[in-house]
Amino acid sequence: MVIHLLAHIDRNMLLGFSPQIVKDLALSNAQYGFLVGAVWVMSFGVMAMVMGSLADRFSRPRVIAAGVLIWSACTLASGHAQTFEQLAIARFFVASGEAALVPAAAALLTELFCEKRRGTAMGLFFMGIPLGVGCSFLLAGSFGATHGWRTTFYVLGILGIAIALPLGFLKEDRSKLAPHERGAPFVAQALAVMRTVSRDRALCFTIVGFVLVHLVFASFSFTQLWLVNERGMNAAGIATRIGALQLTFGTLGALVGGAMADRLAAKLRGGRASFMALLVVTCAPMMLAYRFVPADSPLFYIGMCAGFFLPLAVYGPAAAAITSMAPQKMRSTVFGFTMLSINVFAFAIGNVVVGMVADHFIKAGATAPLTGVLIATDVLAISSALFFALAARATGRQRAAAMKNIQPAR
Repeated sequence: MVIHLLAHIDRNMLLGFSPQIVKDLALSNAQYGFLVGAVWVMSFGVMAMVMGSLADRFSRPRVIAAGVLIWSACTLASGHAQTFEQLAIARFFVASGEAALVPAAAALLTELFCEKRRGTAMGLFFMGIPLGVGCSFLLAGSFGATHGWRTTFYVLGILGIAIALPLGFLKEDRSKLAPHERGAPFVAQALAVMRTVSRDRALCFTIVGFVLVHLVFASFSFTQLWLVNERGMNAAGIATRIGALQLTFGTLGALVGGAMADRLAAKLRGGRASFMALLVVTCAPMMLAYRFVPADSPLFYIGMCAGFFLPLAVYGPAAAAITSMAPQKMRSTVFGFTMLSINVFAFAIGNVVVGMVADHFIKAGATAPLTGVLIATDVLAISSALFFALAARATGRQRAAAMKNIQPAR
């Protein structure tokens, strides 16, 4: 969880410093969207499957250690960037390193915790996301406001390198496992994952819903720009406020989502998928109202906090459901495939399309170009409830069939 925290601080510092970096490097909205979106799928998405397949075959702690070393060195290099191209290359390799962590860690947690506690364990691990996002904005508004974005990147890079070196001494020898308990080489493993996901409807629908709910993060990438440019808020002040709210409600979401899913999954016919569908439906009205009400309205902040709460509340039950449904020898690779799908459809396409459409509306003279785009993104994220409901239906049918098969013969 500590390493996950560091990963998301490094990843989201670009969001925390978005007005300063856009100004210093003279970036367009589309270029900024590329840096926070498409550059990740070009590296993180593909490498998540590659690193996942390695974690299914070799030492997972050492795979993670190599990733920490790579992304931290490239975070340090990001502070030297003078152009869009230089920053894009540095961020490309930051993403490559970070791709090693989640697939390996999710598989480890699935093996370490029983079914009844798995969602809570995943929720605790994924606390690294809101803590990292929140800390990145808090750093931008405090340490970064005094020392600048470049110095902040330097400090974070050095800290990560210091953590990576001793991490490599943690051992796990998967070569001693039987062949059927270890993953296959990458191509064969990837093909096996594709077959597994396509055949298991509950797994497939859960992954689709999990991808869609990540469109909340696509809109979040532009939230600070929206608040500064269209709601008239101060950049430094709102960065600190967003950081505090993300830290509080994102962390609360990770804890509550995982723990409640563990308690309610056995009582709901569709298990964790039913719980996730209910979460989305509950948060949806507040998230939509947030875009329309005045910035001094209590509902404005309630809706903002619901947007911070929802995706993290889904993480614990979704990760537990996906890794539990996946065969043991491909758990890391299946979660790597999930990360690839998230980065392609939510982060890369989502961020670039939001930036491009916003640029189009600006040229057309729209008074609030980002507002309409972000509302549409929120609606797409809320549509994840439909796919979680379909996953719940498939899970219920699987459970009913399993119970029928174990009934004693008469």
